[in-house]
Amino acid sequence: MTPTPQFPQGHPAVATGKVGVLIVNLGTPDAPTPDAVRRYLAEFLSDRRVVEIPPIAWKPILHGVILRTRPAKSAHAYRQVWTPQGSPLAAITAAQAQALQERLGAGVQVDWGMRYGNPSIPARLQALKDAGCDRILVAPLYPQYSGATTASVMDRVGESLASMRWQPALRTLPPYHDDDAYISALEQDVTAHLAALGFTPDLLLLSYHGMPERTLHLGDPYHCHCRKTSRLLTERLAKSAPGLRIETSFQSRFGRAKWLEPATETVLQAEAKAGTRRIAVLAPGFSADCVETLEELAIRGREVFVAAGGEELAVLPCLNDRAPGMAMLETLVRRELSGWVAAI
Repeated sequence: MTPTPQFPQGHPAVATGKVGVLIVNLGTPDAPTPDAVRRYLAEFLSDRRVVEIPPIAWKPILHGVILRTRPAKSAHAYRQVWTPQGSPLAAITAAQAQALQERLGAGVQVDWGMRYGNPSIPARLQALKDAGCDRILVAPLYPQYSGATTASVMDRVGESLASMRWQPALRTLPPYHDDDAYISALEQDVTAHLAALGFTPDLLLLSYHGMPERTLHLGDPYHCHCRKTSRLLTERLAKSAPGLRIETSFQSRFGRAKWLEPATETVLQAEAKAGTRRIAVLAPGFSADCVETLEELAIRGREVFVAAGGEELAVLPCLNDRAPGMAMLETLVRRELSGWVAAI
């Protein structure tokens, strides 16, 4: 740990010398209401990293159509998964930060923030700086890199630094889609959940958040990262779950553009019609359960599968704050803090 500097007598108190870690997830509305969802979507869909349509064409669509119609529908989805602690994503991310703090100990200060909504990245970076953290590791919890996720977090971090006179030194957590710690955590967690199911699945479907196909052609590595995660996990599970068929799909389509394929709902429907009766679904690209896993997959996905003739569909939990996922995150964070902290 960097020693606390000694200031001359009468010098104003300045908090310095600490190391901070800021884990970051996508974001969530403050409440499952149309107004809160509208504010959230306005911020999310105004990000040029997320929607790469020129603003002069996109803003009339966003404000004239989408923000008038989509918030009520999205609020309904959020209400179905909201918890007494609030948004599942926010509650789980807070629990991950607490668990990581306990693992790292007092030598590092851990906080959490959201790219969209609250708590915001600027607010939490400033809080860490005010607490004396002049070295901060920013850890986007996206295993697979995308310009719309990881890069957007770093854009926001840059905007935050632009308003700081005294900036902290920063490091960032790289994507970890093929890291052994991540693949091992997935294998351990998935194996345990499959063993606990009341049925034997005919198929394990690995469902990732979708992206417009054009992002792949423009050089975004996201699709390749997802496919590599699937390949590595499939190789591991071939030993612990021999004979289990594993496929990859992409969910959460939005708009009319062509998206990465195959689409998760299309796969669920086609599998049921082809005679597949029992499916387990895992969303490896999500570090914490959220509306996309708890409502889109577990509720709407099941409805699609059953309506097409399927019988059993289980959506396996994300790594969340359970031991395998936290051991992985601790490993990744300790690696990136090397040289900033001697021994933690």
